Amino acid sequence: MTSIKQREELHATIWKIANDVRGAVDGWDFKQYVLGTLFYRFISEHFAAFVEKGDKSYDYASMSDDEIESAFKDDLIKTKGYFIYPSQLFVNVARTANTNENLNTELAAIFNAIESSAQGKASEKNIRGLFADFDTTSNRLGNTVADKNRRLAAVIKGVESLDFGDFADNEIDLFGDAYEFLISNYAANAGKSGGEFFTPQSVSKLIARLALLGQDTVNKVYDPACGSGSLLLQVEKTFGEHHIEDGFYGQEINHTTYNLARMNMFLHGIGYEKFNIALGDTLLNPQHGAEKPFDAIVSNPPYSVSWIGSTDPTLINDPRFAPAGVLAPNTKADFAFVLHALSYLSARGRAAIVCFPGIFYRGGAEQKIRQYLVENNYVECVIAMPPNLFFGTSIGVCVLVLSKHKSDTTTRFIDASGEDFFRKETNNNVLTDQHIERIIDLFSSQDEVEYVAKSVDKSVIAENGFNLSVNTYVETKDKREVIDIAKLNEEIAQTVSRIATLRTDIDAIIKEIEG
Repeated sequence: MTSIKQREELHATIWKIANDVRGAVDGWDFKQYVLGTLFYRFISEHFAAFVEKGDKSYDYASMSDDEIESAFKDDLIKTKGYFIYPSQLFVNVARTANTNENLNTELAAIFNAIESSAQGKASEKNIRGLFADFDTTSNRLGNTVADKNRRLAAVIKGVESLDFGDFADNEIDLFGDAYEFLISNYAANAGKSGGEFFTPQSVSKLIARLALLGQDTVNKVYDPACGSGSLLLQVEKTFGEHHIEDGFYGQEINHTTYNLARMNMFLHGIGYEKFNIALGDTLLNPQHGAEKPFDAIVSNPPYSVSWIGSTDPTLINDPRFAPAGVLAPNTKADFAFVLHALSYLSARGRAAIVCFPGIFYRGGAEQKIRQYLVENNYVECVIAMPPNLFFGTSIGVCVLVLSKHKSDTTTRFIDASGEDFFRKETNNNVLTDQHIERIIDLFSSQDEVEYVAKSVDKSVIAENGFNLSVNTYVETKDKREVIDIAKLNEEIAQTVSRIATLRTDIDAIIKEIEG
């Protein structure tokens, strides 16, 4: 199934579920039930598939819970990080969802049991609280148990109807896409997380390719604002888990999205021992300082959000920000994320970060930070991307590539915003594999490509006030129609001659009439 078909089916199913629960569940709360149920279904299917190991004669879902031996359970917890009894599987709950009078309490017990199975085990940190946002007893579902069960059943049966085949082969980030869709349609007026924009798969693929280019292996991968985890997952798809020695690391400030990222790790086959997703404010309370440095950093941090900045005078002494000698503006935290990423980057690694274009030309503190980055030769490339790549915003973003091991003092500027760098779809522009490959080729080369790419020495950038805007260095192609002046003059002369002839003819007709 193509990405377009998968997305259409997902959105249609969400709408159908919404119609069944409309008027009862607030839009913002509704998304928790959809995402939680999606996760419950797929974690159940993955667990059963792992137990069955491809043996079609063995149906784990049909087994009795009493048949499960404690040693078998303990072994699976060590391997998968959690345990699900046959009766607790999504398929068995969905089968009787419409008639189960105890559905809400049974679901709550199942979710608690799955999380509790990891208690005291190595996987506890990554399992604890996964279902925290899925409150089956909330009055938001209805005032009576019957109302709660009816609406829970509607969500379960709706998710059951989705046909995506093998989850790992999906062309879309199911959870990221579903969350993005839910936010745009139900939370726009809620004042909650309205500025969240999830990274499309095609952009994630480009970011991953840029960060990993030229590296045969990396120690670990890091995303300081990881959202649904789509960028980390794209690294795994692009590079392969066996080339990543110590796993995947990320931090997310939003609790729901933090859970989303952990869910995504599990559902894409990344074991609990291979990822570490932390909850908290990356700028003020970074959680992975002990694990740095990272050979690959990928990120799409929030654009121009406010942060405490200079209001806290101690931050200027933070080793992440101190080298620049200035803090990112209080109302624009973009460069705070950039400096954080740079601080966590290894001497052999590369960081690829999606950035708001304004940070590359604005003055003040942002100019001083750019000066620090350029003078220390950290800026490897700036890429101007096409507009309307992200669901919910038409902003044409840029990609900043940082490195601590550049072999020269030039910075590569690439204008990939033109129509030959994207494909138009119904709602958004999309990068195809061919477009991504072309950008990677341009990034790898030092050749000047008229109107598209140019390498510029840092001394020239300094002369331009440390402006890092692509259009400062890459001339924009003049798409205005070229006018042939000689031909135009000839056409004007012919027109004037025809007018004179017509005027003579008109004068003759008037004389004849008056005559």
